[in-house]
Parts: sequence; structure tokens; C-alpha cells
Amino acid sequence: MKNTYLFLLLVVLILSCKSSSNLSAPALTQNSEASLQKPYVIMVSLDGFRWDYVEKYNPPYLTEFIRNGVKAESLIPSFPSKTFPNHYTIATGMYPDKHGIISNNFYSYKKGMDYKMGNREIVEDGTFYGGTPIWVQADKANMVSASYFFVGSEANIQGKFPTYYHKYDGSVKNEVRVAETLKWLDLPEKERPHMITLYFSDMDDTGHRYGPDNQEQIKKALYALDENLGALFKGVGATELPVNIIVVSDHGMATLETKNMMAVEDLENDELFTIINSGAILNVHPKGPTTVETVYDYLKERESNFKVFMTQDTPGFEYTPKNKDWGSIQVIPDLGYYFSSSQRIQMLNEKSISTIGVHGYDPKYKDMHGIFYANGPAFKKGYVAPSVKNIHIYPLICEILGLDIPSDIDGDLNEIKSVLKTD
Repeated sequence: MKNTYLFLLLVVLILSCKSSSNLSAPALTQNSEASLQKPYVIMVSLDGFRWDYVEKYNPPYLTEFIRNGVKAESLIPSFPSKTFPNHYTIATGMYPDKHGIISNNFYSYKKGMDYKMGNREIVEDGTFYGGTPIWVQADKANMVSASYFFVGSEANIQGKFPTYYHKYDGSVKNEVRVAETLKWLDLPEKERPHMITLYFSDMDDTGHRYGPDNQEQIKKALYALDENLGALFKGVGATELPVNIIVVSDHGMATLETKNMMAVEDLENDELFTIINSGAILNVHPKGPTTVETVYDYLKERESNFKVFMTQDTPGFEYTPKNKDWGSIQVIPDLGYYFSSSQRIQMLNEKSISTIGVHGYDPKYKDMHGIFYANGPAFKKGYVAPSVKNIHIYPLICEILGLDIPSDIDGDLNEIKSVLKTD
């Protein structure tokens, strides 16, 4: 009797544990019958890949990919041409002013705190992120999605994540990312993602460290990355699935002589305002009773290799910025100059580093432009489109996957639809 009691107690405990586990782990999205009929899209982001690298260095796999697909002359980023705002613009089809991730680091009035790309807790806080990322739009249509790193993919946005995703870890080898992507495509139909995002940082890392004109280092990084992309292209081809691959970058890269770096501390005035430094733009927030005009005049008197603007008059924006998080005033360095901390400037001087790579400037400068390449059953072959803005990629993906295009985005399918087959 005692043994029977113990057995029943064990069964109850096991069932209780199973019940608790099921309650705490929501069921993964599965493809609806309609989604099963749709093609596949893999969007690969090559951070910091400038518009002219392929033409200059002829990496074999990317060159062949483009020859049999489409390319734009360049991909025009949103201002500022920084990583986080532009990745999230690509993911949502919205300008940073609207989706809210206005830079890699900024002050949020709604949250009463700084957003910092290096703060994991903040990066994973979905309340910072506006718009509807492409993986959320897919999920709303009962379509499985996946992400091996993309800005916003780790955050709970509208109560949703990609069906499969990883928290960012830059130490994960490119080969691992490619292998996982191919594993996703090998899942059973119901569980197989039709929308996948993938991210590589190699060209950004190399461009920052050596500058985009260091031909030896740029070519070395590019050819290593091209091998990874070649493995992806071959692996996708072997699946014989209708997969469309879109290769993009968030921004380009410009050469900066470190002698032209300006210490942001030289402009700071803790009594009058606070500054959020993004290198190619300073967001200025007047303090307390200090008027905007007082701060503007204070900074204007100190102009030297930079210009001071009221936010609404700042060049670079393709719209009148309305998001309060920009601050009331923007300080913009001249092309070839850049704001940094005095500590970093000192470190570069001590190491005798005379040239680095930077970005963030007005997209009117072509060095800030990135890439748009695409290949797959949805795309033309051997087609070259004019330079295109990155806001238009979102509605393009929606069109390919048969997803509704949200009415509140800034992108326009008509601006990029020429890359698609018409038959």
C-alpha cells in the first residue's frame, strides 16, 4: 500500500511539472496552410559593407550571386547612418523618427532613461521599439520566422519574437550562423521558417579598425566573408526550395584621419544641457529652465569644424523630425571630422593610429551608402536598379511573402518593385 501511495505521488508530481512547463512555455508558431504555399526569404545584413566593395575587389561568390540576380547601384541609409536605427528601419520600413530607435544611443523621454546598444537589458526591452518588424508581421499571418541576430529580434515587440532567435553574441562564428540557417530550412514544413534574418559584422569591424581604404585588410575580410556567403548560397540551392536571398547593409564607411577627431567634452556644459554623442551627430537636450535659444547661442559661438542647428532645420533628414528624443538642437561635424571622447582620442594617439573608419554622416555622401543585392525565383536576372532607400525593403519582402503591408510605414513598394519578375 505504501509503495502504491509513493507511486501515485510520483505520478502527480511528474504531471504537475509537465503542466507547469506547458503553461510557462508558449507554443511556437506553426505555418498556416496559406503560409505553406508561400516562398521563402532570407535577408542577410552585412554591417558596414560599402556600396563599392564588390566592384573594387570582385569576391567570387557575391559577384556570381549578383550576376544571376539583381543589384541596386547603392542602398541609401536613413539619417543618421548608424547601425541600430538603420537595421530597425530595414526591419520595419519606417524612418528612425517614427520607429523610435533614432541612434545607437539616445535619451528616451518616454522611458526617462538612455537607450544604449551595449546594455543587454535595454536592447531586449520591447517598449523602446515602434513599428511592426517583418518577423512580427509574418507571425501575425501564422508564418514561421527566424533570426540569427538582427536589431530588435531579441525584444518582445507587440508580444512577439521571431519563432526561432538567438540573443546577440558576436563571438559566434559565421560558419555556425550559416549552418543553423540551413538547419532551419531542413525542418518539417509546418515548423520551417519562411522569413529568416541573418547578420554578419565583419566588414564593419574591419572598416572601423583600418579604414575603408586599407585595401589589404578590406579584401582579406571580404574574401573570408564571401566564403561564408558561398556556403550559404550553395546550401540554400541544395534544398531546392523557392528561397529568395536579399543581401543588404545598414550603411557604408568613410575614412577619418584621427587628427580630426574632436573631444565632445570641449562642448559640454552640465549647467545648461546634456549631450548624447553619436560621433557624426550630437543630440543636445537643454536642462530645466534654460531656453533652447540660450543653448543654441552658446553652441553657435563655438562653431569650429562643426555646425549647430535647431533640430527641425538639421540637414540629413528627409522629413521634419518630430521625435522628442532627438533633443532640441543638433551639432553636426563637417565631413572628415568626428566627435569622440577625449579618452578614446588619447588612446588612438598613444597607439599612433592615424586613420580609422567612421559613419553616421548625411546620406548625401555616397561613402555612407550600403548595398542591395537579391537573387531567387522572385527576382529578375542581370538587372541593375538605381540607388534605392532602405525604407522600401520592407514592403518588398511583404510582397514576396504575401504579407499585408502596414499602412503606417514610410516605404513604398513602387519604388523598388522593378527588381521583381513581372511574369
